[in-house]
Amino acid sequence: MTEPVITLQRFFARAREGRLTGVRCGKCGALAIPPKELCPACYERAWEPVPLAGEGTIASYTVIRVAPRAYTADVPYAVAVVKLKEGVSLLGRIVEIPLDKLAVGLPVRFRPLVKGDQTAVGFGPA
Repeated sequence: MTEPVITLQRFFARAREGRLTGVRCGKCGALAIPPKELCPACYERAWEPVPLAGEGTIASYTVIRVAPRAYTADVPYAVAVVKLKEGVSLLGRIVEIPLDKLAVGLPVRFRPLVKGDQTAVGFGPA
């Protein structure tokens, strides 16, 4: 049985379960996360799901001190671009790491952030 196509809905459903899933183009081999409609390398729709370890390092980050209304109670908090060991990068919120300890190159691990029926990508200590 082949696995169903990974849509954004399935991506976040799997993330909620603690599983990070990327997609690999069956035509050119490019890896992408989150799932996209077309392969950014060859413009094909030949995606296959790929489980990712969720381990990586911070490539860049910013501290949010003035947040959108829905997140004002959370400030300050950090959002980072994390380069996963598989080579793709993903944006996520940093959790369980003091802001003064954040640094480019810091090892982190995927953590699902679940609030009600919403799931977001987070990263915490490796």
